Order: sequence, then structure tokens, then C-alpha cells
Amino acid sequence: MSLETVVVNLGDRSYPVVVGHGAITSLADLIGPAVQRCAVVTQEGIPSDVALPVESKRFVIERGEKTKTLSTIESLSQGFAEMGLTRHDVVIAVGGGMVTDVAGFAASAWHRGTPVIHVATTLLGMVDAAIGGKTGVNLPQGKNLVGAFWQPVGVICDLDALSTLPESEMRCGLGEVAKYHFLTGDDLLSLSLEQRVAQCVRIKSSFVEKDEREGGQRALLNYGHTLAHALEIVGGHQLAHGEAVAIGLVFAAHLAHAMNRISSERVDYHELVVSKTYGLASRVPPGMSVEALLNAMSRDKKAVSGLTFVLDSEHGPQVVSNVSSDLVRKTLTSFMSLT
Repeated sequence: MSLETVVVNLGDRSYPVVVGHGAITSLADLIGPAVQRCAVVTQEGIPSDVALPVESKRFVIERGEKTKTLSTIESLSQGFAEMGLTRHDVVIAVGGGMVTDVAGFAASAWHRGTPVIHVATTLLGMVDAAIGGKTGVNLPQGKNLVGAFWQPVGVICDLDALSTLPESEMRCGLGEVAKYHFLTGDDLLSLSLEQRVAQCVRIKSSFVEKDEREGGQRALLNYGHTLAHALEIVGGHQLAHGEAVAIGLVFAAHLAHAMNRISSERVDYHELVVSKTYGLASRVPPGMSVEALLNAMSRDKKAVSGLTFVLDSEHGPQVVSNVSSDLVRKTLTSFMSLT
């Protein structure tokens, strides 16, 4: 069994990300000697009967973004209290990005900070959500508006978990992989699955190490996400996150071209990579309103200074604030008319 370990270097809060088939066998090693109890947060249908060396209790949260709320955090916290979980114990998140977001936030708040280990079971979780310490839940007004930066003590990416994923979940992960393609230029699809996941972890880690709390460079990881989050909210979360990111990447290219930041050939390249290379949809689904999407984008947590996007340029993607709402409206209207 060949396992690869990528270390996220954050000083005394550094942690390993173990990637490979059978990586779950490394879980016991991540649980510290002082731990007496483990709270396992997961969802139905996810294989979570993992062997643990200490007392554990399983907490099952419902599927869907409707569960990613403060009420779920309250419910988990009450469960932690009933089992006697302390800050010297550990929360283990077993699932995709929603589970790691929720469990990570619950751990960050429980006793003002309890260790968390992420066992990612989806491609999206492995290449993005489980890495970097961003946790949070949604409000009706927007995605991930309430949360915390809380780094895990370790991450497990057992590729065996991907064999049972539906095609839609694999596409969801590919949206984030495509994002890394534009940020680095890496030909990630030429790599084996294990190499691809490990390389995505390295890319994500490099941004996190330079800018843990998203004050600068890490914000580039939001490429495609401004429209993506709006699409998820306005569409009632019918689009999976990675699918929405793919559409957001292509729209960002059109917006960058409208601002004379990139050539039309570069826009075509975004279309080619998203649609042909990664096989993802690149158009807004029918039935959505331009104004509703604009309103959702204006409430995005990144919009600290007007509408904010990550936009491509001849020097690569950059964070651009105070983008004209009239220009975004015009570009989005044109983009949504494309077939």
C-alpha cells in the first residue's frame, strides 16, 4: 500500500494530509495520546464505521445545504455536552465538504476550540474543502457567512472512498480541480488519481501557508466563486458547488475580457478547459434572474469593497474590487444569453 503525505506547514499548527488507497489506516496515528473520546460527525450512506482506539459517538447530520445552519451547530454542541466531550478530545468529520465545514465549525466553537480531524470521502473534500481550515455555515442571506478559521490536526484522503461516488459528485470535485488548472497551469488530468489529489493538496497548501486567513494571496482560491455562490443560493442549491464553480470560472473570463484584462482567445481557453478538458457545464441554467444573481453576489462575504471578483490578467488571476455593477449586469446578461 503506497501512501503519500503532504504537510501543510503552519508552524506549531502544521498537519499532515495522508493521500492514497487505504489511507484510513493512518487515522489512529492522528488521534493524540491524551484523547479519551471521539465525536464522529457524518451523514447517512457514508462509510463511517472506522476503527477508533478510544470511546466514540456517531452524530449523523442530514444531507443538503439546508442542514448547513447554526441550528445544526447547536444540535451537535448539545450532543458533545451529553457525551462529555472536552477540548482534550477530538471531533472527526467523515464526509464531503459540507460535513467538514460543519464539523470543523462545531469543533472550533466547542470549549472555544477542540481538535478536529477530517476524513474526506469526496473528491471536492480531498482537493479543497478539507484543506486549509475554513469552516462555516450558511444564512438565508448568503453562503458560509458564519464561521471560523480552524485548522485540523490531520486530514485523511482515502481514495477507496471515491469508488462509490456518483458521477455528479466526481464532477463537483472536478470544478475545483479546473480552478487549480487556471491558477497554476498544471496539467492535472495527465496525473494518476493519487498524484492528482496530492498535487491539488500541495497547491491549496501553498496558498494557505502564505496567507492563512485570506488577507491576500489565498483569496485567489476564490476564482470562479463569486458567481458560483450566487448560483447556489438563487438556484436553491440544485447545482453542486463544483459545477457552479465551473460556470463561475467561465463567467469570470468573460467579465475580465469586458474589462480589457484578457484577450478573447483567453476566454476561449477557459471555455475549452472547462467544457472539453473537464467535461463540465459552462452556462447558467435557465430560469435564473440577472438581478437575483447580482443581489446574491453583492452579499458575498468577499464583497468588502463593492462587487469583488478574482479575474484573470496577463499576469494571472488577481483580486479585483469595486467592479461596476452596471458592467457586471451587462456582461452577465450577455453571458446568460449564450447557448
